[in-house]
Order: sequence, then C-alpha cells, then structure tokens
Amino acid sequence: MQHRIIVLGAGYTGAIAAGRLAKRFRREDVAITLVNAEPDFVERVRMHQLAAGQDLKPRPFSEMFAGTGVEQRLAKVTGVDVDRKTVAVVDANGAEELAYDTLVYALGSGWNAQGVPGTAEHAYEIASRPGALRLRDRLARLGAGQTVVVVGGGLTGMEAATEIAEARPDLDVALAARGDLGDWLSHKGREHLRKAFGKLGITVHDRTAVTGVEVGRVVTADGKVIPAAVTVWTTGFAVHPIAKATALEVTGTGQIVVDGTMRSVSHPDVYAVGDAAMVMGPGDKPLRMSCASGVPTAWQAADAIVARLTGGKLPNVPIRYLNQCISLGRKEGLIQYVTADDRAVRAVLTGRLAAVYKELVCKGAAWGVANPTLGLPTRRRRVTRERTAAGSAVGAPA
Repeated sequence: MQHRIIVLGAGYTGAIAAGRLAKRFRREDVAITLVNAEPDFVERVRMHQLAAGQDLKPRPFSEMFAGTGVEQRLAKVTGVDVDRKTVAVVDANGAEELAYDTLVYALGSGWNAQGVPGTAEHAYEIASRPGALRLRDRLARLGAGQTVVVVGGGLTGMEAATEIAEARPDLDVALAARGDLGDWLSHKGREHLRKAFGKLGITVHDRTAVTGVEVGRVVTADGKVIPAAVTVWTTGFAVHPIAKATALEVTGTGQIVVDGTMRSVSHPDVYAVGDAAMVMGPGDKPLRMSCASGVPTAWQAADAIVARLTGGKLPNVPIRYLNQCISLGRKEGLIQYVTADDRAVRAVLTGRLAAVYKELVCKGAAWGVANPTLGLPTRRRRVTRERTAAGSAVGAPA
C-alpha cells in the first residue's frame, strides 16, 4: 500500500518539494501528486519583466516532471479538511476529493490590496501571471507622456518601476514609498538606487502613504493628488486564504505555524513551505516572504518527510540570508549583502555586474525547480512498513 503524498501548489517551493521527494523515495512505496491550477511553471520573480513586454521561456510541468513519477493534477484547490485528511479540488471534470497521508501545503501568496479604497477596482498587480499580463496589455495601450505610478517601495516596487521606465522611456513613471526609498539598505546601496532611478527619469515620492486609488490618479494621506493613468500596487503579499479556513494552527495573517522541519505544530501530517508558512529564522525573526526564504523551506520539508518515513536522521540546516538581489532594469542591478537575519551591511555590488548576478540568480532558481537535489546523486529509500500502516506514518514520533 503506497503512502500518499499530496503537494498543493507548484510555485518554486511546491515544485521543488515534489521533485525532491520523488528522487528520494522508491516509487512502489510512495505516490506523489502535485496539484496546480496551471500546466506550466510560473517564474514569479520575473513578473515585472513580463508586464514590461518581455517574453519568458515556457516551462511546462509535463517536461519538468517527465519520468520522475510525480503525478500532475491540473486543478484548483477549493478546500482542505485536515481532520479527514482530504483535499477538495475542481478541474475540467468537476469537483473531487483527494485523500492523503502526508500533505505539503505550498499555495503561497497573492497581492495584498490592504483594504485601500479603489485598489481592487483601479490598480494593477504583478504578483501573478494573469495580473502581469493584464498590466502588460494596459501599458501597451498607453500613449507617450502618460503617467504610471508604482505604489510600494519594496523590492517588487523598485523592480517594477525601473523595468517599466527602461522599456518605455516615453512614459512618466513615478514610485510612491511609505518611507524613504530603500531606507533598509546600506548608505552605498541607497546612493546607487537614487542614481539608477535618476538615470531612468523616475520620480520618487518618499514618505508618501497612498490612501485611495481613483481613475487617473492616486490620493495620499496628506491630501496630495498624484496623476496616474495606470497605478501598479506592490505593497506586500497576502497568503492564500484556504489555510485559515481549516483547523490548522495559523497566525493572524493566515500563515501555518510550523516547527523547524516545516511540520505543522497542530497537525503533524501537514507540512507548510514558502509564503504559506510562519518560519522563524536567525535572531528568532520570521522569514520574509520571498523566493530566498521559500526554497530552503522546501528542501527542509522534503528531507524531513523522507527522514520520518524511512527512519533516517532529521535535517537540521539553519535557514539564513546572504544578500538581497534587486534588478533595476536589464542593465543595472543592486546586490545588497546582509547579515544572517537580513540586516544590511556596508558591502554592495552594483551596476552591470550586479544585473548579471541577479539574472544568474533567477536562472538558477528556475534550474533548481527542475533539479531539486541540485544535480547531486541521491539514493531512493524504502518506506518502513510499520510507518505505512494505516497511513499514519508522519504522525509517528521522530
């Protein structure tokens, strides 16, 4: 009787977890099903490029998982019952329930309108491929001299503003940041950021909280009106709502509370990875939502599942940060080196070399999805019989 592992979501973390599990189990012992609403892998870290008019390389899962034993299920997840250990999905044939013994929850996050009036109706997002394509179409219809305002001074906002300004120098691009632009970066990093924005002609509205989005403009907390033929909203992410509707222990924002092996603290047969998980990092600080945080959690979860089902040693690899990689168009970049708990240090890499560095990071992330063990040889392990009995393996003590 095979142990049934279901992975929900095939972003960076879900796809890596499914592939890594497949390489480490004997196929006759484990059935791995990857549930995703789209048939190909979406490089989320490149959505600003897609929105700016660039074409991305297609990465179909049928090729990525060919010969691995991972069963791909093209469906939308509509619910999870962690007490009955079932997942509700809807596909072209209708609704169905899938039963699992171990669940890897990797549904991730989407854009966060934060309840600001008019955002949902009038703003564009690039947290998803449909959103990026919608913005791409709108930008293509803008005439010279029209205004684009990017709201949000984080990494996504910076990359979106610079990518659009570089691709469309005929547009009037601005960025509104709640604080000072790049205020968490080192002094040298902030200086380079200002210089890059200046070269691209981007207007920066520092210390500007946008409190309303209207047709043709945004309104700020101090009553200022900024013209905006197009408003791009990039003020953070909100986790997928399904986990919050379950019996899982979650945070106030809906992230699943996990231990150091990414296992739910309330339901030991459920693992959460990526943006869906509340993971504590160095300095007892929560990891930020990012690809840099998510990929190591996928490795950790997959290796922990293998260890628990085969009687192996549990992984104990601390998750830490090394740098923050920011593309500033195709020709400029900024690599801010950081401490283990993500605080900026003096050292930075800038200019064309930084742009190449960031491009290699993006390519490496996509390569890592197709090569979840990083090209290293692996041994397929046999699931111990006593742990497969009654499908209760992951609930057994470590």
